[in-house]
Amino acid sequence: MSNLLINALLPIALIIFTGYLFKHMKFPTADFWPKMDRFTYYVLMPSLLVYELAVAKIDVSHTVNLVAISLSGIFLVLVLLMLLKGVFHFENRAFTSIVQGGIRFNTYVLLALVNALYGAQGLVLSAIVIAFAIPFINVLCISVFAIYTREGKFSLKRFLTTVVKNPLIVACAIGGLLNVLGNPLPTFMLKSIAIISHAALPMGLLSVDVGLELKHLSHAKKALVVSSSAKLVVFPLIAYTLGTCTGLSGMSLSIAVIFASMPTATSAYILAREMGGDVSLMASIITVQTLACMGTLFLILPLL
Repeated sequence: MSNLLINALLPIALIIFTGYLFKHMKFPTADFWPKMDRFTYYVLMPSLLVYELAVAKIDVSHTVNLVAISLSGIFLVLVLLMLLKGVFHFENRAFTSIVQGGIRFNTYVLLALVNALYGAQGLVLSAIVIAFAIPFINVLCISVFAIYTREGKFSLKRFLTTVVKNPLIVACAIGGLLNVLGNPLPTFMLKSIAIISHAALPMGLLSVDVGLELKHLSHAKKALVVSSSAKLVVFPLIAYTLGTCTGLSGMSLSIAVIFASMPTATSAYILAREMGGDVSLMASIITVQTLACMGTLFLILPLL
């Protein structure tokens, strides 16, 4: 298992580091990587999800339990962070960033690692979790902003619009529909989607660096520790405990723990900026978790 982990994690870390170097070298241009990240998010990653779900053999009995555990873990981490706010008296704007750091996940790293460990079958299970987790997390985060900053008032219309426009959710819905219909796409079209999807994971990992900012790392150390510990240590332990107690095992249990072990999403920075959160703290949390997750994964995954 240790060799498998090394061969799965080190390439991911190396690609992320390469993207970071390219960004700071401004190669090929300073504005290339934000645009590449957008292209990956709207074209490459959806192509991967559509293709994998369209051709997959889905076992509903396994996926229902996996999704339930993942969503339950997200909610329990949120409850824990709200309790810790009362203990540490975090400032409200800072707390919204702590929450985002504690419950969001990096889709690119998740899919790349699961693909390296379990291949197409693992990608399918991860895609199904993603389809349910993204809207659930958005509801929780927007609600937290509404409570603690008054700049994130929950709107059902706005939430539904966000879900409908989210390319990853749309891709999962299309891929699932194609699967149910027996994959009616012509072979040439399916192969075209497959070819495009091959670029999704490498470009996604290279784009992870977009949200990394080392200059903010000295900001609010207590908040950094709480958010990162909740995401990289507590959440995986919750997922493992819930999984074993409900009979989840094998690859499904591993994916539940891997999902819980992911660093927060770089998109959390955008939401913090738009909703009045603590932007510099959010950048610090993203950076710390992205760098630290490789170490925590080396400790967690061999236990599965």
